[in-house]
Amino acid sequence: MNTSRRNFIRNATLGTAALSVGGVLPGFSSKSYGQIVGANDKIVVSMMGVNSRGQALARNFAAQKNCEVAHICDVDSRAIVNCTKAIKDRQTRIPEGFSDFRKSLESKDIDAMVIAAPDHWHAPASLLAMQAEKHVYVEKPCSHNPNEGEMLVEAAVRYKKVVQMGNQRRSWPNVAAAIQELKNGAIGRVYFGKGWYTNNRTSIGIGKVTPVPDWLNWDLWQGPAPRKEFKDNIVHYNWHWFWHWGTGEALNNGTHMVDLLRWGMGVDYPTKVSSNGGRYRYQDDWETPDTQVINMEFGNNLAMSWEGRSCNGKHIEESSVGVVFYGENGSLLIPSGNSYTIFDLQNKVVKEVKEDKIIDPRNVSNPSEMLDAIHILNLFDAIKNGAALASNVDSGHKSTLLVQLGNISQRVGRSLNVDPKNGHIQNDVEALNYWSRSYEKGWEMKL
Repeated sequence: MNTSRRNFIRNATLGTAALSVGGVLPGFSSKSYGQIVGANDKIVVSMMGVNSRGQALARNFAAQKNCEVAHICDVDSRAIVNCTKAIKDRQTRIPEGFSDFRKSLESKDIDAMVIAAPDHWHAPASLLAMQAEKHVYVEKPCSHNPNEGEMLVEAAVRYKKVVQMGNQRRSWPNVAAAIQELKNGAIGRVYFGKGWYTNNRTSIGIGKVTPVPDWLNWDLWQGPAPRKEFKDNIVHYNWHWFWHWGTGEALNNGTHMVDLLRWGMGVDYPTKVSSNGGRYRYQDDWETPDTQVINMEFGNNLAMSWEGRSCNGKHIEESSVGVVFYGENGSLLIPSGNSYTIFDLQNKVVKEVKEDKIIDPRNVSNPSEMLDAIHILNLFDAIKNGAALASNVDSGHKSTLLVQLGNISQRVGRSLNVDPKNGHIQNDVEALNYWSRSYEKGWEMKL
């Protein structure tokens, strides 16, 4: 790529961010917002896991002028067909479909792989992609367990690949402006932060062992996870609530809010983590907590808390999801959307920045497409020009680890003492059993 072309892309991306702070992408339609960066030097991507969130990502990547979706990979043959149809209005190229994403990785034409498969696939697929010389965009959480996250951080360095985690709020301009307000001392020294997520999820019932549907490659769906019988209440979404494949609401949605808290408070690893909760609402196959409070303590008199209520959608601060930072001189609220409000100690509004785009955090597939495009463009700028990532794998791992530690505390039933230098659990053999996982033979992650 020549210098003038590179400078154009960098300036275009930076210019978009600058414009967006005052009101993100005003007047953009679903087609026009993809034209922020020029049409040449396309990045060619392969999509892995396109049933729900993955299909929304495929549409978003296809909408970008400097990108082409060349491959669509899914173990559900119906998802490949549906996703191919879904991006027809966003690019002229007809993508090739693969049941096994590893076949896609063999292609020299693919620059990056986008991973939106179930959580147990995130780290193994990311590692295989890097080993195949591809860059990676992986949805949160970046790993199923802490050991996998550490392996990804090492792999990104070893294979010299760009790895962006999909905690998209890192790229939302007004959210970034709110974090900068904290750094500038808008509420004085911040010493406590609270995040939350609420929903009204229904029971998943008691699953029955049934024949595997003809549209599903169940063996490949399980991939690195030790084999289990197919039941009729696992695929496609309820796997989130089984420890074998999922990571519960804490990592499904808590990762986003805990990441904002960690970003705003400028912390990495905690000194102590505790969790309380359980599966309280229904008696069914759901294993992970539907009601959970994770508390994290850090050095320098700092603490944060995350509350998850999967089955009672009562809002906090008039929002189903959000964070509040508490400081010596006031508080700062970031609710579900791309907005924030600063309060003084008497709860008087000092400053309010609004976003007129409607965002639905309970939309499991596509809550905020136009804003998320900024995160995608940041990935492209990093690949082409070496720009800093909004959420590189090291940062993504640290935020993921905080809620993983919460889940480990939940499973052992006690607080964890943590080494603040590296996030490792101290003096608890039982808890360390959850630091990694067992793999199906032949599917072990290997650097």
